[in-house]
Amino acid sequence: MSCGKNFDTGSCVIDILKDIVDAQNDVLHECSTSCEQSIADLLGDTGGSNFDTVPVILYCKDCKPFKGFGSKKSDSRCDVKGSFFFRVKSVDDDGCAVVELLFADDHHHGRVGGADESSDESYGHHHGSFDPKSPADQDCRNLRTSGICITVDLNCFCHVTCLPATAAL
Repeated sequence: MSCGKNFDTGSCVIDILKDIVDAQNDVLHECSTSCEQSIADLLGDTGGSNFDTVPVILYCKDCKPFKGFGSKKSDSRCDVKGSFFFRVKSVDDDGCAVVELLFADDHHHGRVGGADESSDESYGHHHGSFDPKSPADQDCRNLRTSGICITVDLNCFCHVTCLPATAAL
């Protein structure tokens, strides 16, 4: 039984994430709501849209939210950041996905105190790691892409929560 609109892989998480990738690719020419609503908002089914991302939270089979970690070298530092929010970049037929960590734009993209992306402050408030303990510790407004991508096995997840579609790029 398929949970997605266009795919029937036998895994609800894989089907939904494949639908999200297709919807995001329709919008992009480059690389407390439901997933269907977020996808409809992304595609502009409910009116004009400048959205390009459906942020998701993935849940491990133990029902706990999955937190991904990664780093992006900044000058001589290599700070590890953690996030519960992801942008799906791709999903292959074996159920592997590349997801990008998302952060509120005060943690990335040079919006801290007017700093630009090349400054030490542009990679977040903290000189140490950013490590939220739950999805509720992260602000889901003004989410932005981070450039930090990880590969996950979607067969390890049993649930996906979609956040409202946003303009994250």
